[in-house]
Amino acid sequence: MFHSIKRIFFPLFIISFFISSCSVPATQQVYSVSIQVDGAQKKLEMTGNKTVLDVINQAGIQTGALDRVEPSLDTTISKSTAIVIKRVREEFKVEEKEIPFPQQTLKNESMPEKQVVVIQKGINGKQQITIRTLIEDNVEISNNVTKTVTISEATPEIIMVGVQSPFSPVTISGKLIFISGNNAWKMEGATSNRTPVTNSGDLDGRILSVSPKGDFLLFTRKTSDDETEGHINSLWIVDLTEDDMAPKPLGINNVIHFADWYPQKGMMIAYSTVEPRTAAPGWQANNDLHILSISPNGQPLKDTELIKPGSGGVYGWWGTNFCFSPDGQKMAYSRPDGIGTVDLKSGRMTPLLSGIPFQTRADWAWVAGIDWASNSSLLYSVIHQSKSGFSDETSPVFDLVTYLPGLNQAGLVLTSQAGMFAYPSLSPEQPDGRSYLAYLQAIFPEQSETSRYRLFLMDQDGSNRVNLFPADGSAGLDPQQLVWSPVVPELNISWIGLIYQNNLWLINPSTKQPQQVTGDGTITRLDWNIK
Repeated sequence: MFHSIKRIFFPLFIISFFISSCSVPATQQVYSVSIQVDGAQKKLEMTGNKTVLDVINQAGIQTGALDRVEPSLDTTISKSTAIVIKRVREEFKVEEKEIPFPQQTLKNESMPEKQVVVIQKGINGKQQITIRTLIEDNVEISNNVTKTVTISEATPEIIMVGVQSPFSPVTISGKLIFISGNNAWKMEGATSNRTPVTNSGDLDGRILSVSPKGDFLLFTRKTSDDETEGHINSLWIVDLTEDDMAPKPLGINNVIHFADWYPQKGMMIAYSTVEPRTAAPGWQANNDLHILSISPNGQPLKDTELIKPGSGGVYGWWGTNFCFSPDGQKMAYSRPDGIGTVDLKSGRMTPLLSGIPFQTRADWAWVAGIDWASNSSLLYSVIHQSKSGFSDETSPVFDLVTYLPGLNQAGLVLTSQAGMFAYPSLSPEQPDGRSYLAYLQAIFPEQSETSRYRLFLMDQDGSNRVNLFPADGSAGLDPQQLVWSPVVPELNISWIGLIYQNNLWLINPSTKQPQQVTGDGTITRLDWNIK
């Protein structure tokens, strides 16, 4: 009996022991947590492991997105801890700030030496600046500019300073336009009569073309940093007959290689575009061609795409150049792999002479200069030829040639090894009924890529070839496009205009006498109307 009771009691004892063990909580350590917030302190008694976020929630404290909590909200605590909550808020303030105007100084050799004239008053621009201020427990801890918007651009102050010119003025015909200090200037009647055409100081020299009658100027301006992103430059027009000569935009961007007046068509131009790229040279050519008509007051009208964008042949990424014949009935083109003509009605391109593309091993491509005879019959250009001992694309031979479009024949070589930058330029018809060809001859034909050049003149058929400028022993010319003036009645011949050591020079092809016109060393590009 006793053993039976013992067998029953012992299991009951064990069960009772475990039940008792489960129902009696273990002793846990209590610790104190203080929370400092909003200038006051709260204390809580806590047990077990808690995160800072748990403690703050238990205390009924709300935190903002910018509030700073130490230790961080995900920190686990199990002993006495001090939590600090710093209230942080942000405030935004919009202020207007003046943009100081820049100052530009233009040298003018037609004014008395050291005389100073303000030709444009400087005006400060305005910026709208947004400032973000961070405030921690009502104490400002930082502020910084988060946004800047230009309300108005600063207008530069332009000061003209007279510099003594040792050069006597000469009589000229038509309008001679030149770029000096990134602005366009006009000479008319005599080289001493100089008038600023633009005052923006941002002409890039890519395009500078005065209309045949000399009444309008077409030019490009660099795109400023705060203008539309992705534009290299923009095309503008200005009426040279107006007193104020206020330039007007044509709404055309990224014109690098070609824009010119359409001869015999009045207010019409042709232009070609590129697409900006971050990689050198900074663009990818479209090799397109547009014809744009313009209203008498300079507003763009109808824009016709004559040639659609294309690859442009070998090295076509660089671009294609175009050239109207003087009568406006024909157009020639040149690109790295040859020259040809463009049908001005259909836009069809017909190759005439296939040259060997020149391998520059650099981020530029060679495109031959082209020009038409004054009677619009003959085409003049430069062709890259092969030479024994060189690979075709690295040959140093560049010949000056003429070609009669419409005949199935090779071009006639007028001058062998003239150089890649010969830039043939045909004069307007002279009083004796003749026309002359001016071109640049490389001093070192085998290194014409880096050589300097001399100005040569000859008849259209290549005869009577003479060296005009500069004199033997003098530094040569930098490669450039030569310009001819209309016939000067007093001289009974046209001037040749060129840039030598960044100054303007005029050459009399009859007497072979050069005439220096400027001496301030700021000239970068020329153009002259020849009608």
